[in-house]
Amino acid sequence: MASPQVTTVDWGDVVTTTLENRSKTLGDNITNNNALLAVLKKKGREKPWSGGREIVEELRYAQNQTFMWYSGSEFLNISLNDTMTAARFPIKQASIAIAISGLEELMNSGSEAMLNLIEERVETAEDTFWNQMSAGIYSDGTGWGGKQINGLGLLVSKSPTGLVGGINQSTSTWWQNLAINSTTFSSGSLSGTPTGGTSGTMIPYMNYATINLKRNSDGVDLIVADNNYYMLYLNSLQPLQRIDSDDGNTEGGAGFTSLVYMGAGKKARVVLDGGKNGQIPANTMYFLNTDYVYYRPSSKRNFKVIGGDRNNVNQDATIRIMGWAGNLTAKNLSLQGVLFQ
Repeated sequence: MASPQVTTVDWGDVVTTTLENRSKTLGDNITNNNALLAVLKKKGREKPWSGGREIVEELRYAQNQTFMWYSGSEFLNISLNDTMTAARFPIKQASIAIAISGLEELMNSGSEAMLNLIEERVETAEDTFWNQMSAGIYSDGTGWGGKQINGLGLLVSKSPTGLVGGINQSTSTWWQNLAINSTTFSSGSLSGTPTGGTSGTMIPYMNYATINLKRNSDGVDLIVADNNYYMLYLNSLQPLQRIDSDDGNTEGGAGFTSLVYMGAGKKARVVLDGGKNGQIPANTMYFLNTDYVYYRPSSKRNFKVIGGDRNNVNQDATIRIMGWAGNLTAKNLSLQGVLFQ
């Protein structure tokens, strides 16, 4: 009788195949698990970049000053004037490693056992990547020693006086977002903080923000809120029975809890991005015009496997690395806003 054959599986082949198959959908999973990225993807604002030292966004910051009404043979204004500049955003990078020790490879040498082990570790890596990217979307880019992605904490700052895309907001006021500190803000009947108050205090603040972010046909189309502010808005709607769920009460097809807000003549989704273990700061509501915000992953490194097997000379383990590069950018910050306490 012939001896039974022992089936062995090559770690590199299994991991490569698994990661390559996963990487085709990992980017979609990441964007679909963040309300802002889901909307940007849906609206075609996910724009991969192919190379360069920075990610450049061309900006129009002023009108052409040569316009004039004239009569007869009056001299016309043909002077040169600057109307455009560019914001330059750094390239941020992220990676995650998937490792297997020599002992684990021996213990899981069967094809099914090996595949199960790798899939579990890849799924853990995906979840970790998603959590870190979601946290980064609300960051100011200073985390991890300044290597974290630029998030709404920078692009829609609660103190819009710093450098964003290389442009100084203190001197270039056209590059400042709207920031409303509800504990100190006062305009007409608006004063005091909505947090801890009645549900009736939220809508006036939301009306003020959306009106002051309205420009011709441009307007806020996405409002992202933490638990506290979302609850106040929800409570204000229920007595009036104004809740709209015409799209299944979801956003971007990703299952986000959302409501409708009609302000300044344009409908916007109010999305809860808090919930359990939410990443958005407490007592914060972002008012976004997503026509001018962009998710810019690298076309060459968007959750891709970097290189092949990696082995340390003094360690019995093999590692594969997945990488991402890119940033979150914007072309107009004056049409973005934040309400906070």
